[in-house]
Amino acid sequence: QVQLVESGGGLVQPGGSLRLSCAASGFTFSNYAMNWYRQAPGKERELVATISSTPGFTNYVRSVKGRFTISRDNAKNTVYLQMNSLEPDDTAVYFCNVRYYASDYWGQGTQVTVSS
Repeated sequence: QVQLVESGGGLVQPGGSLRLSCAASGFTFSNYAMNWYRQAPGKERELVATISSTPGFTNYVRSVKGRFTISRDNAKNTVYLQMNSLEPDDTAVYFCNVRYYASDYWGQGTQVTVSS
C-alpha cells in the first residue's frame, strides 16, 4: 500500500526558509519520479517541483526557480523540498505525489504560511 507522509511545514516570515520532507513506503521508491505540488486557497493544485528516479533530473515551476530545491535520499525513501527566500505567494498546502502504475498517490499535505 503506497503511503506518503509530509512534514516540515509551518509559519515563516518573508525571506525565511523551510525544508519539507516526504517519507514514502509501499513501493520501490528509487524506481519512481517524485513530485511536490501546492494548493493555495481558492486556487488549483500546482506542480512545483519534480525529481526523477535516478540520477536526479529536476524541474521547477518558474515562480520557484532559484529559490526551491528538490532532492531525494533513496536509502531513506524520502524526498525533500528546501524552500529559501520564501514569499507570501508561497503560502499553500504542500503535497507529495507519486504516479505509481498510472494512479496518483498523495500525502495528507503540510501547511506553509509565509507572513510577517
